[in-house]
Amino acid sequence: MPCLQARPDGSLLLSLHVQPGAARTELAGLHGDALKLRLAAPPIDGRANKAVVDFIAELLHLPKSAVVIRSGLASRTKKLLLTGIAENDVRSLLEQNRGSSNG
Repeated sequence: MPCLQARPDGSLLLSLHVQPGAARTELAGLHGDALKLRLAAPPIDGRANKAVVDFIAELLHLPKSAVVIRSGLASRTKKLLLTGIAENDVRSLLEQNRGSSNG
């Protein structure tokens, strides 16, 4: 899965391509080297960024503090820093939930 990179400090970088304003929030496969996330929240006043963090944290069973947007706050292309979870666990949860909705 090219969208996930392990870092030397044990954290992970997840590349996302976010499509805001979708009918519902769900993973939608790969978009190049990024995981595509359809997002129900609009890109207004940071709502989409908050929704990204909330969705990924819930999906990966992590506290919201363990999911940080490292780059792309004003872009559809985002890099999320994930801490406190093993790479294999992330890969497994993403595979299980690809195409599933949440909201």
